[in-house]
Amino acid sequence: MQREPSPTESTLEEAVSVFVELRPRLFGIAYRVLGSVVEAEDVVQEVWLRWQKTDRSVVVSPVAFLSSTTTRLAINVAQSARVRRETYIGPWLPEPVDTSIDPEMGAQRAEALELALLLVLEKLSPTERAAYVLREAFDYAYAEIAEMLQLSLVNVRKIVSRARRHLAAEQRETVDAVEHQRLLDAFVSAARTGNVASLEALLTPDAVSLSDGNGIRGAARIPVLGRARVANLSTACPRFWRGVHVRPVEANGRSGVLLHRDGRPRAFLTVAASHQGVHQVMWVFNPSKISAFIGSRSRHTTALGP
Repeated sequence: MQREPSPTESTLEEAVSVFVELRPRLFGIAYRVLGSVVEAEDVVQEVWLRWQKTDRSVVVSPVAFLSSTTTRLAINVAQSARVRRETYIGPWLPEPVDTSIDPEMGAQRAEALELALLLVLEKLSPTERAAYVLREAFDYAYAEIAEMLQLSLVNVRKIVSRARRHLAAEQRETVDAVEHQRLLDAFVSAARTGNVASLEALLTPDAVSLSDGNGIRGAARIPVLGRARVANLSTACPRFWRGVHVRPVEANGRSGVLLHRDGRPRAFLTVAASHQGVHQVMWVFNPSKISAFIGSRSRHTTALGP
């Protein structure tokens, strides 16, 4: 005879079910605020622990409770992360995430996901970033955001408006996915063959190359500015491209490539482009960020313990 689950077991099963259903959304919020898969996963795990310990019988809306908890924890982590990143060696780039598994990462829309935009979001305060993400990527009402952030409705409207203006001033209009793919393929082809002239034709005059390596050998420690310099940097070391296998990937909703040598990933590369051409080249050499991207399939299916 099969034993009936106790009320406690039944309640915990319901808690797990609710959390698993909302987990992609929670990860999506935390990742957009933090730009780090590892930090976002840590936030989500902490939210799960708090959800277990909460008196869920008094929670009117699980999605509101869990979203609010995730947002506040992500803001706290972002504030401490800003201090840690001051000691980062060279440019810091958001950690790429594999969106071929979950194209919108739990969002109702895919806004605030591209690496170039996440990098601009880093210039906002953590609270501004969170308010913008909740509104633009997840379509929360201003009143809901105000409650999550424990701010007035008027203040939240001002914060989101200010964030939009800042991003509009920093961001260029982007090309569609097909054109982005074409430009990335052309960039990689020209860089591999050392065709500086073709590279310069793809780049805008004010193009910038950012290499995230945290001090790793071979990664530029300062942004490289200007069409000619970016083109020369991308082809400066023929040995870099020799023996490299280029694997296309989808990262943050856009095309990217993983560069392998001797069967091991060495770098991740993508570009940001407008109708004027490629204006930003992003290289991620930091081994922890590359391994995290490759291992995202297993992390996104991490089991939840009781």
